[in-house]
Amino acid sequence: MTRGQKKRLYRIVGSAGVLVAAVLIPHEIIKLALFLAAYFLVGYDVIWKSLRGIANGQVFDENFLMLLATVGAFIIGEYAEGVFVMLFYQIGELFQDMAVAKSRQSISQLMDIRPDYVNVMQDGELEQVDPDELSVGDVFYVKPGEKVPLDGVILEGHSSLDMMALTGESVPVEVEEASTILSGSVNLNGLLKVEATKEFGESTVAKILQMVEEASDKKSKSENFITRFAKYYTPIVVILAVILAVIPPIVLPGAQWQEWLSRALVFLVISCPCALVISVPLSFFGGIGGASKVGILIKGSNYLEALAQTETAVFDKTGTLTEGTFTVQKVVSGGQYSEEELLELVALAESYSTHPISVSLRKAYDREPDQSRVTDVEELAGRGVSAKVDGQLIFVGNARLMEERGINTQVPLQAGTVVYAADEKGYLGMILIADQIKKDAAGCIARLKKARIRTVMLTGDRPEAAAEVSRKLGVDQVFAGLLPGDKVTRMEELIAQRSKNGKVIFMGDGINDAPVLSRADIGVAMGGVGSDAAIEAADVVIMNDEPSKLGTAIRISRRTLGIVKQNIVFAIGIKVLFLILGAFGIANIWMGVFADVGVAVIAILNAMRCLKTIE
Repeated sequence: MTRGQKKRLYRIVGSAGVLVAAVLIPHEIIKLALFLAAYFLVGYDVIWKSLRGIANGQVFDENFLMLLATVGAFIIGEYAEGVFVMLFYQIGELFQDMAVAKSRQSISQLMDIRPDYVNVMQDGELEQVDPDELSVGDVFYVKPGEKVPLDGVILEGHSSLDMMALTGESVPVEVEEASTILSGSVNLNGLLKVEATKEFGESTVAKILQMVEEASDKKSKSENFITRFAKYYTPIVVILAVILAVIPPIVLPGAQWQEWLSRALVFLVISCPCALVISVPLSFFGGIGGASKVGILIKGSNYLEALAQTETAVFDKTGTLTEGTFTVQKVVSGGQYSEEELLELVALAESYSTHPISVSLRKAYDREPDQSRVTDVEELAGRGVSAKVDGQLIFVGNARLMEERGINTQVPLQAGTVVYAADEKGYLGMILIADQIKKDAAGCIARLKKARIRTVMLTGDRPEAAAEVSRKLGVDQVFAGLLPGDKVTRMEELIAQRSKNGKVIFMGDGINDAPVLSRADIGVAMGGVGSDAAIEAADVVIMNDEPSKLGTAIRISRRTLGIVKQNIVFAIGIKVLFLILGAFGIANIWMGVFADVGVAVIAILNAMRCLKTIE
C-alpha cells in the first residue's frame, strides 16, 4: 500500500471512529460538532476539488455531485447519512487507487529494465558512467547479473541472457562473439565486451519505455464515449435533481418539501458516474499491462480496442512468417561462368547490401568479398542491385529486374527464392535460395482462421516461392512480386473491402514495410529483428518475433473489450434502475450509496481481470 493509500485509509478509519462517537453521544451540539468533524476529516479533499472546479469553470464533476448530495443531507438534518455517503465514497476511491496501483505494476516492472549505469574501461579499470554519455562505436562491459545498458554487438565473451522483460519468454538466450544483444536484457553469466550500435536514447529499452509512457495518451472510442457521456450526463442529472426537489412540492397537493428534497439528494448520490469513469480506462490500462507481460507492446488503448475488430490479417513473408535466414540450395550457370565463378560474381555485387538474401549469398561464397573490386553500387528497391565488378556492370535481383532489362531467364524447377544474374549483354545464371518457415507460423494462421479472421500474404518474392509458403501455412490469399508501393495499393484494396467497423492488420518486419504498416488500420511490427522504421511506424510491437503473438494480442483485446462492455452495461443499467427508484421514493440514501460506491467497486474488481495474462 502506498503512502497516499495509507493516508486515505487512516482518514476513513478516523472518520468512522468519530462518526460512531457522534451517534452514541446524546448532547445535540456536541453530536453536530462530531458529525462535522467526521465529515471534514474524510471529505476535505473532495470539498477542495469541487470548489477548485467551480472556480475554474469546471462545475459538473463527481466531486461536485458528492458535495451537493452530502451538504444537502446536512441541510435536511440527515447528518449521519451525509457522513456515511462521503465515507463510502472514499472507500470506493481507496479501492480505485489500489486497483490502479496493481494494474501499474506490470507496466512499472518495465521501468526496472532501465539501466542506471554502464561499465567502461578507464585507465585499466572498469568505471561506472551514465549510459547517456556513450556514443555509437564506444566499447562497454556487462558483468554477470547486470542489465545490458545499450544495444550492441559482442566483441569478446559468451553468456546467457534473460530477455523476459523484453519478450515475455523465460528461456535464456545463448550469445557469443558477434551476437547482437538488446538493452534491457540481463546478463546471467560471463563478462561481455560489447560495442555500442545505438545511443541510449535510440536503444531498445528507451524505445520500449517511451512506447509505454505514450500509450495512455491515445484513448479508445469507449474511453472517449465515457468522457463525452460524463460531460453531458452530469449537468442533466443535476437539473433533474433540482426539478425533483422543486416541482412536485409545488404541483402535488400535500407534498412535503423535505421529502422531495431528500429524494433529490438520493437521486444525486445514485447519479455519480464513478463506476464508468474509473473502470473503463482501468480495463484498457490493465489490458495493455497484461499484453506487456507476454512481450506485446500496444501503443494505445485505441489500438487495443481496434484489435478486437480485426477482419483481415495481412502478413509480409520474409522475416515475418519465415525466419529470413536464407541458404543457397543450388547455383545454375548460364554457361559463361562456372558455378563457383557465378557465385563469386554475385557475392561481390551484393557485398554492400544488408538484405538477408545478400547475407546468405556472401555466406555461401564462404570468403570475405574483396570490395575494392566493386564500384558504382546501386540499390534497386524491391528488385535487387546493380554494381560494377572488375569494371563490368552486373545486375543481380528478381524476375522483375530481369524483365525491366529485357533479359530472358530460365524457369527454376523447384520452389524457392531465385536470384538472377545478368550483365549488359544478357543472362548469366541463377541461384536458388530457400527460406525456413517459422515454427509457430502455421499455428498463427490456424489460430486466426479459428477466430474467423481472413489471412493474406503480401510479398516481393517470386509467385512460386510465395505460393509454396502459402500452401504450407494455409494462407487464404497471396499477392507476390510486389514493390513497397504495390503493397500499399493492395492494402488500400483490402481496406476498401472491409465492413464498416472491421479492421485490417498488417504484420511486417523490414524497412520496406514501413509505408504499408502506416497505411493499415493497425500495424504490427516484429520488435526483435524488425527494423527501427517498421517499429516506429507500427501500432503494436511483438518483442519476440513470434507471429502467434498476434493471436494472443487479439484475444487480449477481445477479452478486454468484453469486460469494458460488461462494466458499461452493468453500471448504466444499475444507475437507471436506482435513479427511477430514487425518484419515486422507493430507494433510500443507503441504496443510493450502494448504487454509487457498490457499483464502482464491483466494476473495478471486474476491470482488474484484464490484468490476467493469457496466451
